[in-house]
Amino acid sequence: MLLQNLSADQIRAMLPPALARRLDDDADSGTAGLPRRSFLKMTAVSGFALGAFPLLAEAQAPAAAGLKPAQQPAAFVQIAKDGIVTVTVNRLEFGQGTHTGLAMVLAEELDADWSKVRATHGNAAIAYADPAYGMHLTGGSTAIKNSYTQYRELGARTRAMLVQAAATQWGVPAASLATERGVVIGPGGKRLDYGALAEAAMQLPVPTQVTLKDPKNFKLIGQPTGRLDAQAKSSGRQNFGIDVRLPGMLTAVCQHPPVFGGKVVSVDDAAARAVKGVKAVLRVPLHDGGEGVAVIADGYWAAKQGRDALKLQWSDAGRQKVDSTAQLASYRALAAKTGQVKYQADMAPLAGAPNKISAEFHFPYLAHAPMEPLNCTVQLTGRGADAKAKLWVGTQMPGLEAAAAVRVLGIKPENLAMEVQMAGGGFGRRGLPTSDFVVEACTIAKAAQAAGIEAPIRTLWSREDDIRGGYYRPMHVHRAEIGFDAQGKVLAWDHVIVGQSIMAGTFFESAMVKDGVDTTMVEGMRAPYDVPMRLSAHHPKDNVPVLWWRSVGSTHTAYVMETLVDEIARATKQDPVAYRMALMDAKATRHRAALQLAVDRSGYGKRQLPAGRAWGVALHESFDSVVAYVVEASVENGTPKLHQVTAGVHCNLAVNPKSVEAQIQGAALMGLSMCLPGAAVTLKDGVVEQSNFGDFVVPRITDMPTIAVHIVPSADAPTGMGEPGLPPLAPAFANAIARLTGKPLRELPFKLA
Repeated sequence: MLLQNLSADQIRAMLPPALARRLDDDADSGTAGLPRRSFLKMTAVSGFALGAFPLLAEAQAPAAAGLKPAQQPAAFVQIAKDGIVTVTVNRLEFGQGTHTGLAMVLAEELDADWSKVRATHGNAAIAYADPAYGMHLTGGSTAIKNSYTQYRELGARTRAMLVQAAATQWGVPAASLATERGVVIGPGGKRLDYGALAEAAMQLPVPTQVTLKDPKNFKLIGQPTGRLDAQAKSSGRQNFGIDVRLPGMLTAVCQHPPVFGGKVVSVDDAAARAVKGVKAVLRVPLHDGGEGVAVIADGYWAAKQGRDALKLQWSDAGRQKVDSTAQLASYRALAAKTGQVKYQADMAPLAGAPNKISAEFHFPYLAHAPMEPLNCTVQLTGRGADAKAKLWVGTQMPGLEAAAAVRVLGIKPENLAMEVQMAGGGFGRRGLPTSDFVVEACTIAKAAQAAGIEAPIRTLWSREDDIRGGYYRPMHVHRAEIGFDAQGKVLAWDHVIVGQSIMAGTFFESAMVKDGVDTTMVEGMRAPYDVPMRLSAHHPKDNVPVLWWRSVGSTHTAYVMETLVDEIARATKQDPVAYRMALMDAKATRHRAALQLAVDRSGYGKRQLPAGRAWGVALHESFDSVVAYVVEASVENGTPKLHQVTAGVHCNLAVNPKSVEAQIQGAALMGLSMCLPGAAVTLKDGVVEQSNFGDFVVPRITDMPTIAVHIVPSADAPTGMGEPGLPPLAPAFANAIARLTGKPLRELPFKLA
């Protein structure tokens, strides 16, 4: 029975508690909740069966009274006899440093010996759901932000249990004991290692209330700390999902239709089957209603050679064949009209404004292009009621993928096991509501079993599959009409955005699409500037799958806001930093602090730049963190060149300043990628024209500027850092180039001619 056939009370009674609570939230509460209609939308889109949800509540240690699964130390902390502390992390580690950061948070309150701390992935058990959202999620820069208090309390509860175990053994009050570096210290200098106490401690009741440290007493949190996975990754010993190897394992590759949603008309697989190592060629349905052809072989190369030898005919009947040139023209026409209104302000002053800017911006589709292409390994055993499955996959949403696997494979939820793997990047592509690559892997494994193949199947996408395979950052067109006076006071700002909705058709729609406007597309507009703006949006429907891309809407809104603000400053002959400071809302204290820090540390306005270079400035808040950039750039032989980047960061308490620095460096480089010629995904006759790094450009080491990262000191609870470093880089770079050339850059990637 599907969820849409049940009443709200029936749904609530059968869901995990954290998800059930979200059904009570009003849709207007934003992303913090999943209202009932969101769940109904989820079932309609994905066809999830009710039986999938018990999977999310895999067996845990008996819950202490008043504590939820996500508050139980047994699910998160394992202490071996040798004192090694393994912290189970409820997020995918795919380069952002979460395994180190959350392990530090727990180890701080545990008073663990950091040299003995390790980290491992959680799975689809409900204990590992995001404590704020009630679902399994690595995204939105929420890992440290949402689990900071959770992991502190987990560490404090574990420490309290260890202390009580020592107190019982010594026959003294627990309050008389202290802890440090993995040891309980008692009267007369008695000492017991955590490893000697762990077994007894874990049999004790879990305390519901614990006292957390005063931040001034932190020893780990706030200290620049090397990542737990650094040595393995830098030495090439780290295994990722693509590295899974099982006895007898076969590899599958799938030929997708050239037009999204296309279907197979005919298959000539004689040459493919003749390739040494090829075991099967199978037609398989795809998640979007289209069809593909899977080739299964002993290894990737044989599978790829077999796929290359296929002779296929496709039908794209009934499918829109998007052409980028025509699409841009249609978007520009829409941008000339007011759309669904997000912000409303009086536009009457626009007509009589003494100064005006009329601007149109174009942003292309962008591929995520992680270094590790998509992959998922599936092992099926048994038949009928005894059928079981195990998945090895790097995913941002393990609970969602598990539910999708159960649906596709037709097995009992309790018969599915999942091993979350380290992932080599993702930027959003490994976390999507359709579970497309996991559905594909399960479909192929099921078809292989039906064909008599009894072996684990690793489905692997090539780089070309990944770049052509859909789920791009949407294409956008912005139109702005701005009126301002001689002092730069904005009198009216009329703004229209055109782009596909990411949230439409997903279970996030009812919470994230308000009055016809996808809130992710307009995020980052207006704030922190106190300007009268009418903001509206159009969401055309096109046959191109779209998805969040690192920093989501801020990838384009930050660029538009920060280049236009800079343009007003230039038009009124004002310093861009001083103008921003004056234009900001009075409450934007964190923005001012981040910008001032970047200015002070860069030497902006105090030192002479080399000939041919110019300063560029931009700042932006996303995911509750503010990043300001002051950059130095030039134009060399007609090509923009970024030389120096100084970042001012306000993310409240920096749990690991070293990880913050790394995230800013990586995000800035990814922001730079949007600027480089060739950094665009285009379509002709419905077919993606790019296929690999030869025609979808990413920065090389020669493009990397020098980056200095400075963090505003704060003891407030941390905010997100995985994405906020990306949005302001491109506009800061563009503003420097505009100061050199006198012409604003209104298109990404940059076009100077």
